[in-house]
Amino acid sequence: MDARLIAACLLLAAAPALAFDDSHAAWDGLLKRHVVLAQDAKASALSYAGMAQERAALKSYLASLSAVSRGQFDAWPRARQMAFLINAYNAFTVEKILTRYPDIRSIWDFGKVFGNPFKDEFFMLLGGKTSLDGVEHRMLRPVYRDPRIHYAVNCASIGCPMLREEAYVGERLERQLEEQAVRFLSDRSRNRYRDGRLELSKIFDWFKEDFEPREGYFARYAAVLGVPDRIPPLSFLDYDWSLNDSRSSFRR
Repeated sequence: MDARLIAACLLLAAAPALAFDDSHAAWDGLLKRHVVLAQDAKASALSYAGMAQERAALKSYLASLSAVSRGQFDAWPRARQMAFLINAYNAFTVEKILTRYPDIRSIWDFGKVFGNPFKDEFFMLLGGKTSLDGVEHRMLRPVYRDPRIHYAVNCASIGCPMLREEAYVGERLERQLEEQAVRFLSDRSRNRYRDGRLELSKIFDWFKEDFEPREGYFARYAAVLGVPDRIPPLSFLDYDWSLNDSRSSFRR
């Protein structure tokens, strides 16, 4: 075979890998158009109706994520990997909701045993079929061990830390994660100091091992939480699993 033809074939084979946009511009644009901020940007909701109108663009972005190989991913620096996985979790969650929208009030409408939305392996990522739990609990939490992951992944629910109004990007990830932490911890509907107790999101109970030692963790954010230097007794608030749809999320 002619050497030039061989080179052209190799270039074509590499094209999908080279084509991946690690600025996540397509997802970034969708978020900027359809995320609705509230409570001084400490909370957000999503216009699923708007996302539904641009579902082809969402599907194209999801296809670009699924086309990334494990080898390509493994060659990336840590922050770029984390941004990729967080964006994938959030974008595939939106797609999951859109499969039933507008006839859905909670992500749990898919079912808790049969059809469980977090365990359903409904998409391809890094060369294999996986689920939302697979991304969060196998690819993200045990590998990167950063508790701020919990402030970045969004489960399409009002009780969840807000869906950020832009894509996560490797070179800005540290700032983005820290801003998400401050936003969530200063949201008094989900984390507050009252009557001598620190009332926290149920996330800090479900995933308590990610925030150990807890007293030291919350002391770091004492000013944000509005608590004294000594961390008071903790209690945990009920979690609101209602859909974070901009049509209804802020009517409460």
